[in-house]
Amino acid sequence: MRTLLKLLSDGEFHSGEDLGVDLGISRSAVWKKLQQMEAETGVEIHKVRGRGYRLPSPLLLLDQQWLQNGQSDVDWSIHVYDTIDSTNAEAMRLVALGSSMPLLILAEQQTAGRGRRGRKWVSPFAENLYYSVALRIDGGMRQLEGLSLLVGLAVLRTLHEAGVSGAGLKWPNDILVGQRKLAGVLLEITGDPADVCHVVIGIGINVNMRTAEEVDQAWTSMALESGINFDRNRLAARLGIHLHHYLAAHREKGFGAFQAEWEANHLWQNRPVMLLTASNAIEGIVVGIDAVGALRLRVGEQVKVFSGGELSLRLREHSSL
Repeated sequence: MRTLLKLLSDGEFHSGEDLGVDLGISRSAVWKKLQQMEAETGVEIHKVRGRGYRLPSPLLLLDQQWLQNGQSDVDWSIHVYDTIDSTNAEAMRLVALGSSMPLLILAEQQTAGRGRRGRKWVSPFAENLYYSVALRIDGGMRQLEGLSLLVGLAVLRTLHEAGVSGAGLKWPNDILVGQRKLAGVLLEITGDPADVCHVVIGIGINVNMRTAEEVDQAWTSMALESGINFDRNRLAARLGIHLHHYLAAHREKGFGAFQAEWEANHLWQNRPVMLLTASNAIEGIVVGIDAVGALRLRVGEQVKVFSGGELSLRLREHSSL
């Protein structure tokens, strides 16, 4: 399928005969492969009698060799898939198999992408970035403190560098533009957090997506915010560089060194919010975060601290998020 997509990726017309020659198959077999590709990926194929087949627009696929060569000092083993259930799930499988760390998983499409609290992450083919890094963590819990918030800073720096200047953070793991979600972070841990474990850092960024009927919350994309399409290879490479930098500094200094930077980019700083827990809703004003990334919330006359993966934060005046 990837070979056929590459042949069509320029967005120009290609005859069934020419495609058949390139693929070493008959014209009728080309038609069957095109139908299969359209069904599996959702990529629309235009057919015009006398001219052949084309994609609605040029398509730039992820390039594993380019990414491996272009990752500078980031020494990660890179795996690129056309279609996979989840990049996080694949990273976990490779960890279980004893693959060398660190490793990076990228995919053109996820069939079972997921976000926090079990939500579905809509993952159309070759439009967005579905990105998971697996790391071995030595040294116990200190190496995990504030890690998901730190990853958010790396994503945010990448977005700002690409020109999406309106992007900001929402505690704990979201990147928004205004009230619309642009990216998210999902961390999964296996092993002993008190000693040696592995962490999978999952990052989803809406890059070139312009329509998505399945998304059940307000969303946006880099393309919608900027009016242009982005090269996902270059975006992935820059994200890797920033993530590598932040992770190295975090190992040396801990999350406390980034507390002020994170708060300066928190869109809901000093805003009235509702914090949803498993059993109740707590109203307060966001004061900030502490040195390990927990939320500091002014509730009445007290400042209370909250942390945990099942908490959800909402603006009181915009409670739909």
